[in-house]
Amino acid sequence: MGQQQLLLIVLGVIIVGIAVVVGINVFTASSTQANRDAVIADLTNLASLAQQYYRKPTALGGGGNTFTGWTIPAQLDTTGNGTYTATVAAQSVTLVGTGTETGNDGTNKVKVTMVVGPNDITSTTINN
Repeated sequence: MGQQQLLLIVLGVIIVGIAVVVGINVFTASSTQANRDAVIADLTNLASLAQQYYRKPTALGGGGNTFTGWTIPAQLDTTGNGTYTATVAAQSVTLVGTGTETGNDGTNKVKVTMVVGPNDITSTTINN
């Protein structure tokens, strides 16, 4: 083989290597964002369940205008997207979702905090 052909082969290998690295980075960023979106969707669903409990009369198994007594349903506290915890107060619920993917810092998992009131979701904080 000539020197020019060897140079073209080496150049081709380098270009393919760079393309593979870029592809892996794009996939990783995409999977992290997808997990973050899924955790937010799960937390929004849990927030809706908490608000339903708040509005439902105690005679029907609800809270009767209080969140006290509400818990995350057992089948929803851990999903394929992550694990969820709730801190319940009389007029608010703080939901924390920890995802399955590593976040932007490269060490901690995706984490989202949502504060739910009787009529609204007052804040959503995305950590990582």
